[in-house]
Amino acid sequence: MKISSRGEYALRALIYLGTKHNEVITIEEISDKTLVPVNYLEQILLQLKRNGYVQSRRGVNGGYKLSRSPDEINIGEVIRNLEGPLAPMGCVSVTSYESCPIEAGCLLKPLWALVRDTVANLLDHTTLNDLLKGDL
Repeated sequence: MKISSRGEYALRALIYLGTKHNEVITIEEISDKTLVPVNYLEQILLQLKRNGYVQSRRGVNGGYKLSRSPDEINIGEVIRNLEGPLAPMGCVSVTSYESCPIEAGCLLKPLWALVRDTVANLLDHTTLNDLLKGDL
């Protein structure tokens, strides 16, 4: 698992929107506060909208706001939707398993499975609200 700039920027945007919960925020303000270029942020917010995390409003008073409460936004779910499986190797992926020619006798597989489970457990038990409160 590697978090790309897209995943990092999406979380930054969600965090900023979470600090202004229920307010419609312009993309320019989100860009300014998260240091994400507007053009790239547009693509990210569109993906977050498709996944049901944000909603948009057009027009003069347009912008974005969270479509769910921060305590209903699970960070593990967000990362999986944006980045794909959490497993460090395909042979231990729950959702995107890939076989390996030495898998049967591989002594690393239990380690990779433990890494996957540890990361998944942490992310799956963390909400946007936890991040906003600094409660990890």
